[in-house]
Formats: sequence, C-alpha cells, structure tokens
Amino acid sequence: MALEIERKFLTRGNSWRQTSTGSARILQGYFARTALVRARIRIYGDKGFITLKSEGGKLVRQEYEYEIPKSDAFEMIQKFSLEPIITKVRYDVPFEGVIWAVDVFEGANSGLVLAEAELKKIDQPLPLPPWAGLEVTDDHRYGNSNLARYPFITWDDYRKPPSGAEDA
Repeated sequence: MALEIERKFLTRGNSWRQTSTGSARILQGYFARTALVRARIRIYGDKGFITLKSEGGKLVRQEYEYEIPKSDAFEMIQKFSLEPIITKVRYDVPFEGVIWAVDVFEGANSGLVLAEAELKKIDQPLPLPPWAGLEVTDDHRYGNSNLARYPFITWDDYRKPPSGAEDA
C-alpha cells in the first residue's frame, strides 16, 4: 500500500524564498470525488500524473500516483475536471534535512501560501522553519480538492469556507 505522510502549514512572510532551490508550475483538476477517494490529473512542470488519494485532512493517507504523458494530462484536465482547475507554483525549500514544498496559489486561491513536508514515518521529528505558521494538516479546508470547490478568495475572513462547505 502506498502511504503519504504529510504535514501542512500556513506560512509567515516570504523569508522561505531566500532558500528556495527551484520551482515548477502545477495545474490540476479533479475528475472523481467520493467520501473515500479523490481522483486528480496533474501537470507538474513538464510531466503529467494521475493520482488517487484517500480522504483529505489527515496526517496519513493512501496515495497512488502514476506518470502519464503530459499531453494526455492536459486533455484530461480540460475534459474531465469537475470543478475549477487549481493553479499554483511549487517551490522546493530545504530546511534541516527536509525538502519543504511551498505552494503559492494563483487564480481563485490567490493569496494562499501553504508549506508541506512529507515524512518517512508518522513519528518522524519535523524541525519547523521560522516561516512555518499555523499547522493545518487536519483541516480539510486547505486540501486542494476543497480549494477547487471552495476557493480561498470566497472564504469569510480568508480563514473559513462559506457556510455549508464540506469536502465530501
């Protein structure tokens, strides 16, 4: 079984940019959603992927990801996306032996910057960089599939989704 162990944080300021080692544009769309799984197509830089992930808002999730031709991924995103497409730029930011993924969202999620760290095991210590703010790992609102449905700019006070918003 493929497991993803990930912690997610809001960021404070832009000091993470000083140590960024690279970036890539991400374009992704969701084509299936159930209470158990989210299915997405993603273009990450010059590659395409199809991914199945278990329910969001959890530290440990099942994840199955397969590379597909970028041209197929682009066509599938255009034809099969259920909600608006997520666009963001992902920056690689090393800190004390961990490569953090800092996502700067665009479009309807503009203004949101999230930092994620993938862990090898659930109890792995994670030194937090000074720019890591509030942890939102268990908050489903910050999952990409929820952001496709309920974009960040529509949230009241940019902290909570509109009334009745749920990631299901």
